[in-house]
Amino acid sequence: MPFISVLKPLAGAEEGLRENLISFFEQDYPEFEVRLGVADADDPAVPIAREIMALHPETPSTLVVSGEAPTPNRKVNSLRAVAAEARYDVLVMADSDVRVSPDLLRVIASELADPAVQVVTCPYRASAGLSIWTALEAVGLNTEFLARVLVAQMLRPMDFALGPTLAIRREALAAIGGFDELQNYLAEDFVIGNRIAKLGGRVVLSRFIVEHRLGEQPFSANFAHRLRWARSTRRSRPWGYLGEIFTHPIPLALLLVAMAPRLWPLFVLSAIVRFWAAYATSQKVLHDPLMRDLWYLIPVQDVLSFLAWVGGFWGSSIRWRGKKFHLLASGRFGS
Repeated sequence: MPFISVLKPLAGAEEGLRENLISFFEQDYPEFEVRLGVADADDPAVPIAREIMALHPETPSTLVVSGEAPTPNRKVNSLRAVAAEARYDVLVMADSDVRVSPDLLRVIASELADPAVQVVTCPYRASAGLSIWTALEAVGLNTEFLARVLVAQMLRPMDFALGPTLAIRREALAAIGGFDELQNYLAEDFVIGNRIAKLGGRVVLSRFIVEHRLGEQPFSANFAHRLRWARSTRRSRPWGYLGEIFTHPIPLALLLVAMAPRLWPLFVLSAIVRFWAAYATSQKVLHDPLMRDLWYLIPVQDVLSFLAWVGGFWGSSIRWRGKKFHLLASGRFGS
């Protein structure tokens, strides 16, 4: 098993951060370290991080203050700083809102056993905060989004990665320009997978499912997040983004019935197919308890998702952490 460095960028004392961090410090793995990064020494996450580090002296760890980022992608700037402190050649990057079981690193190590595999990216099961808007987003992630990922994998070898948790070999990261290059992009996870695939390396969708914990958000912040995601995806995969029209059967059927009410059976058929697909994804793949209680929110979530998808075709600006940024056609940040 290779020695592994876990890199975790932090920003704020979000709900569940303490438990999220503990899950990475308590990995059942022979040799690993945890490197934590913050942009500011006064970040509210710092006391929590230091507490967890003190509670787990058996796990080598450091807290690195990266300073102000030269680009809007503060996450990648933190990753760049902590990677410079990391000792090992296998880097596991995990967001602060991710929680895992103790076997994560063992599974990733087994999937990296093939030298051709350069990136392992983990699917995720979303858990909702107290807000109805994040509950709706979790419903979409656990049914609609993962279904897109699985279909893309069926159609062609993976040429993208998912952001919450991924592993990469250090030499592969250097081959695509390292974090200095990645921090120029909003969707650095997609760029990692896409560039590695273009260089001939394999990107593998892991069999390990991480828990992606969504915090509480009002409607305005949540929909801005959806638009940011949509506009980023359109620039990363323009043809794939256009093809997502087929992942919105309920909103399309509603529009059709509004124009021709006699076609209501088509809406019923679309709803049956959508609910069956949601069940297959959330229960057979993710074993998601959330959907057992919130299945009835699927139509509402699908309408919101459709509106965000349509909105993604217009505009090049995004709002991120309270600031407005411009995205170029390449997905890079513009001036």
